[in-house]
Amino acid sequence: MSITSSGQAYHNNLVGPVMRAGDLATAIIEAAKLDNPGKEVFVDDKRAYIRIHTEHEMVLYRETIEEELGRPFKMNDLEVDLSSFAGQIESGDNSVRFYFSKKV
Repeated sequence: MSITSSGQAYHNNLVGPVMRAGDLATAIIEAAKLDNPGKEVFVDDKRAYIRIHTEHEMVLYRETIEEELGRPFKMNDLEVDLSSFAGQIESGDNSVRFYFSKKV
């Protein structure tokens, strides 16, 4: 896990969620590591919120989040704690994808 500043996100093509701190954010961090093998996950903990990023693309699967939370989870419940995000977003019933269609 690496720490980065938000100012670097634009230059590094970092994408991913900005979450309200709590159990879901912790689960998302772990899910990001598991669902994006071979990618470095950057975590910028600002106490009240946490930026979670990877380079170019991040995919999170409902099943992985459920395993990390230890309970059922609906992907649209992510919006409750999702303060913001970097990149573009595609969401479905079983996954969410943060990405850039063009690289800077």
